[in-house]
Amino acid sequence: MNIPTDVQIITHSGKPAFAVVPYDQWLQLTGQNNEVYFPHEVVGFQLKGHSLIAAWRKHKKLSQEQLADRLGISQSAMAQIEKSDSKPQTKTLERVANALGISTLQLKE
Repeated sequence: MNIPTDVQIITHSGKPAFAVVPYDQWLQLTGQNNEVYFPHEVVGFQLKGHSLIAAWRKHKKLSQEQLADRLGISQSAMAQIEKSDSKPQTKTLERVANALGISTLQLKE
């Protein structure tokens, strides 16, 4: 079991009322860790010239058509979004990230 040992307990009227944990543990416990994770395979696809969106799509083992279906767009529109020189809007990145099950931060270079 992984129990934090550096927690401070604050009492009120002799009873535990608050627990103070280090900030990095708080981020981890609440899922708010701001570290951006890129699997080795995603980096490998990028090194082969694929855009970050295409690299994540390939990593998730999806075709352009499958991802396009999740987004409700055509395959050709997906191909345009995936171009290396494409600069999708933030809202588009959010939709793609959601469809891929990743953070929007993982689609920003």
